[in-house]
Amino acid sequence: MVEPADIPKTTCVVFDCDGVLVDAVSSWRTLHDHFGTDNAFNLQRFIRGEITDVEFMRSDIRMWKEIQDPITRDELFRAFSGVKLMEGARHVVEQLQANGVFVAIVSAGVDLFVASIASMLKVDDWIANGFVFNDDNTLSDEGVCRLHATGKGEIIRRLLEMNNLEAEHCVSVGDSEMDLSMHIEGSRFIGFNPTRESSFAVFKSAEIEVVHGKDLRAILPYLHFD
Repeated sequence: MVEPADIPKTTCVVFDCDGVLVDAVSSWRTLHDHFGTDNAFNLQRFIRGEITDVEFMRSDIRMWKEIQDPITRDELFRAFSGVKLMEGARHVVEQLQANGVFVAIVSAGVDLFVASIASMLKVDDWIANGFVFNDDNTLSDEGVCRLHATGKGEIIRRLLEMNNLEAEHCVSVGDSEMDLSMHIEGSRFIGFNPTRESSFAVFKSAEIEVVHGKDLRAILPYLHFD
């Protein structure tokens, strides 16, 4: 483990949401569980780069609508009602902000859900993908791609520039190989509780710091506030 004295002061921490701030592997997977569907096949195609974010979201929505159509915004909110914050998440964000650290969420998850987590934790900024709704608040066939799951780095660069922050003082936290795009040049990345074998392998190959277990407070020794 890197000693705090050996690393730059932390002034910005960017979190992935699913599997990091919340104890759920994916907010998209939560909706699949709610509707009793499984899109594992297309997930693997997506990870391999065979389909785009938009195509993947469209395939998810199509599956859900085969079970229930129409689907209302309220129905989607209810699907997330059982998801809990990761142990220690609130404490970590509060401690970061008490030390003047800018806290953001950059997630390829569902905006309805990520927005509620961002509000609950009172983070400074957030961005996520999501849905298009019809005029009657029913789900359309399309998703909204505000960022690519493997292209989070560009979002973080813009975030730093907008807030006059430097990459050297930025730490990103993610749980999967796709989150490694958060590791922009000059910054640091912490792998938090990876669950897929592919994530373990990629994190090991990239020689990044990895924290195991479902308690976000375990990342605090890797940060430097003094």
